[in-house]
Amino acid sequence: MITIGANANTPLGRLRERWNDPLLTTLTVLLVLMMFVFAPLQAIGIKLFQVLGFASALAVIGGVFLMSGSPTVVIALLAAFIMAGTAAVSRLNSPSVVDVYLLSGALLIMGTVLISVVARAVFSPGRVTHHRIIGAILVYLSVALTFVALYSIVGLLVPNAFSGMSFEDN
Repeated sequence: MITIGANANTPLGRLRERWNDPLLTTLTVLLVLMMFVFAPLQAIGIKLFQVLGFASALAVIGGVFLMSGSPTVVIALLAAFIMAGTAAVSRLNSPSVVDVYLLSGALLIMGTVLISVVARAVFSPGRVTHHRIIGAILVYLSVALTFVALYSIVGLLVPNAFSGMSFEDN
């Protein structure tokens, strides 16, 4: 894997070395806010939380890039950012099912990237710190986020895919 600024003598390398473990905690807090505060309040129609959810997703993307420095991660996160941005803007103007697909795709990409980058940081050799333990929780939440995205996509594509649940944009 190619990394950008992997050398500890570069500015990005020094930033990564200094903030890698604290970023695990920061990203966990952001993801918890996105999943358990911003998303439910957005679902009941409070527009401010759509903006806050988008801003926190942008912060998560920046943090994951800082942790990895990989061009592949940058490309995947930029795709997720564009998809989430398009969904957010479209959702404010004229909500549709396409917005849900775009957001679900963005969450799927973001969850997959989070799992790979954070798991590498959490399970790398070195001291076990409280940041790494919280990072393990982030990996768990990222798996949940990935399954939310997958369930949303399957639920919208396949009518009656899940017994007793209906997926609709309302």
